[in-house]
Amino acid sequence: MTVTATRRGFLGSAAGLLGLTAGSAPAAVEESPYGIKLGVASYSFREFQRALAIRCIRELQTPYVSVKEYHLLYHSTPDELEKGRREFEKAGLRIMSGGNIGLPNDDLADMRRYFEYAKMCGMPMIVCAPTHENLGKLESLVKEYNIKAAIHNHGPEDKHFPSPYTVLEAVRNLDPRVGLCMDVGHSARTGVDLVKVVADAGPRLLDMHIKDLRSAADKNSQCDVGQGALPIVGIFRQLHKMGYAGCVNLEYEIHADDPLPGMQRSFAYMRGVLAGLKG
Repeated sequence: MTVTATRRGFLGSAAGLLGLTAGSAPAAVEESPYGIKLGVASYSFREFQRALAIRCIRELQTPYVSVKEYHLLYHSTPDELEKGRREFEKAGLRIMSGGNIGLPNDDLADMRRYFEYAKMCGMPMIVCAPTHENLGKLESLVKEYNIKAAIHNHGPEDKHFPSPYTVLEAVRNLDPRVGLCMDVGHSARTGVDLVKVVADAGPRLLDMHIKDLRSAADKNSQCDVGQGALPIVGIFRQLHKMGYAGCVNLEYEIHADDPLPGMQRSFAYMRGVLAGLKG
């Protein structure tokens, strides 16, 4: 049985593994041979400061990243956000989105500041959690800034958007740049057919958070992708069939002090699935 490293132990081993400079880490490589971009939700590295998170993402050999606020703080100055964005870019990483960003208030000025934040960070899309009441304002900001908004479903506990279908119903008459960020784990816990909902979402599927569960009903049963009960192969087959061009971002929420080994195993499995589809 593998013993999870302590935070101090992992930080020490990570420094040794990744080196003291970003230049010593392996270069990020293009990761979309089938139009499916395997990326990383930086929330997976929420315990690490930006520099170490970037080094760990480079270890996963993908250039695509969805940045959580831990690594580009909302309250930063424009110069600080520019500096942070350049750190990602210098490392060969492409910021594809930011979030999840909570949008609980029906206040246009409050919502606008997150679009300004996304603009300064070079984010072409925000992953967000609005309410039904402020969807009209969200759409107006999407049009104004030309920044996509992918609404993240959060499972049975979410009073606004528990299931992908609640998102799809809410956005069906909105600008096509307003769509769904499907969280595979949370979606499974609502009892939907995961492969079917991918097909039903079609072009409204703007982004995806991938994870696996040993029990589809238990959010605390998360495991490495490929070791659980979710139909990962079927999901990728459907994405490939429909020509999905968005990101599939690994959101690894377990082993917060030592996520890299499990994330490497998850990427190896997903790459194997993609190679099988090509064959």
